[in-house]
Amino acid sequence: MTDTGGAPGGDGADTPTPSQGIPQAPVPGSGEPKPAEDHAASPATPPRGWQPPDSPAAPPPGWQAPGQQATPPPGWQAPGPPPGQPPYGGPGGPQHPQYAQAPRWSPHGLGKPGVIALRPLNIGDILDGAITAIRRHPLLVLGIGAVISVITAGLTFLTQKFLYADLQDLASTAEFGPAATEAEVRNALFGALGDLFLVAIPASLVSALLMTVTTGLMAAVMGRAALGREVSFAVAWREVQPRLLPLFGVAVVYSVGTTVGLMLCIIPGVLAWVFWALVAPALVLERGTFKQAFSRSVKLVSGAFWRVLGILLLAHIIQGFFESIIQLPFNAGAGLFSQFMNPGKVYLPNTGDLLLQSAGQIISGTIAIPFVTLVTVIVYLDQRMRREGMDIELARAAGVQPPQAW
Repeated sequence: MTDTGGAPGGDGADTPTPSQGIPQAPVPGSGEPKPAEDHAASPATPPRGWQPPDSPAAPPPGWQAPGQQATPPPGWQAPGPPPGQPPYGGPGGPQHPQYAQAPRWSPHGLGKPGVIALRPLNIGDILDGAITAIRRHPLLVLGIGAVISVITAGLTFLTQKFLYADLQDLASTAEFGPAATEAEVRNALFGALGDLFLVAIPASLVSALLMTVTTGLMAAVMGRAALGREVSFAVAWREVQPRLLPLFGVAVVYSVGTTVGLMLCIIPGVLAWVFWALVAPALVLERGTFKQAFSRSVKLVSGAFWRVLGILLLAHIIQGFFESIIQLPFNAGAGLFSQFMNPGKVYLPNTGDLLLQSAGQIISGTIAIPFVTLVTVIVYLDQRMRREGMDIELARAAGVQPPQAW
């Protein structure tokens, strides 16, 4: 008889018999593999190391960001200095290379061997540089200013003397009485104004010419004072003498161009006054030709017209304010003296009054004229430092050691 209960393919083939035993779930830790967990079907805790798809991957242990100083391992110590030297960071000791500091910024740029700092200057630096040059070289700078002031005061005295003589003649037209015709009064008035223009125009031209020549002399002075070198009149004259004839030519063209431009129309005169302001320093310090000096001045001012105009205007305002304060007691004394000697009459200065006013003009111009010309020269140096890196050339010429940042 055949046993069909356990035959394969029978009805009870898949049903275990009691003798075969009932299969049970494996006990955890018994060494048998665990079934795979379905994390998508249940909110169970994700396995270790799992991260959301959108989160950045965590860096491996010990990873450092680029440029970040590596953290020393536990127990690490910095090596000590060589034998016989103080410890790092101590008085007189070396600085550890790992903690060395970068060179600090200097307010003087590449240094200050002379009266100005070797860096692009602001308005305060420019004005301070002019005053410092006067204080360090008073005899030379004030001596040049005194000579120019005497010449300028002499021209002013002659102009005023001629002008007041015409005004005296004009005031005498009252003696014509009722019989004086309108044509006579008009002729006397226009004659006085015509004489005024005939005297004032040459005086202004000569004054502008003297200021330009003075700027050239101050350029030679400032060229050495900026380097901290000694300078005397003989040294400055030796620098200017080869360029004296072109300097006079530059002064004539500059004075005529600015004066005529201001008389005909203010704008052309202002443009010529600003764009050609650096002609004299460019001619003396660069030792170029007449044409090159004008082209260099225009090139340096281009792009900085308003800045140069503002600095020059400020310098002339300071000059006028200073001269007014110095000349005030001289002018007041001359007026009071004339009124005391001629009470009840219209004040017209006489020769003594004009001489007293000229004395005040000489005293004030001795300081004010060099101040304005030195400011002009420093503006030239500043524009070259800003555009052409002249501060590096000046530092090398002065023997200044370059900083580590070079």
